[in-house]
Amino acid sequence: MKGQRQSAILNLIQKNEIETQEELGRRLIEAGFNVTQATISRDIRELKLTKVNSKTGGQKYASLARQEHHASEKMIRIFKDALLSMDRAQNILVIRTLSGMGDAVAAAIDAFHVEEIVGTLAGDDTIFCATRCEKDIDIIMDKFTEILNS
Repeated sequence: MKGQRQSAILNLIQKNEIETQEELGRRLIEAGFNVTQATISRDIRELKLTKVNSKTGGQKYASLARQEHHASEKMIRIFKDALLSMDRAQNILVIRTLSGMGDAVAAAIDAFHVEEIVGTLAGDDTIFCATRCEKDIDIIMDKFTEILNS
């Protein structure tokens, strides 16, 4: 029942501009779910719902997970559009980007949460990705090539 209820919540907030827990509860009851305010609060927390600005100037519930997915799509697009080349220098991956895009591509790399990367340092068109050891460079380059080819 919990899975169905949470799926209904995601469906409701996607199709409607729901501003309050009370309104969400009312719509869930109309949909046949027996819910309490505590249940709704718990579902909101578990689903990582947040309030965002609505088209009408108020606020509405939105799925943070969906926003993160949208942000990650943007990061992938930035990475693919601005990356020019990758090369290695021992345990440092050197990435060349379009002029002025070093910071943006480095932010995308950080958003990928590649565990082999210890840290990134960005300039105008060059990024250094430090790793713990040289063999990690191959792993990272394979991951980045996969992203570029996706």
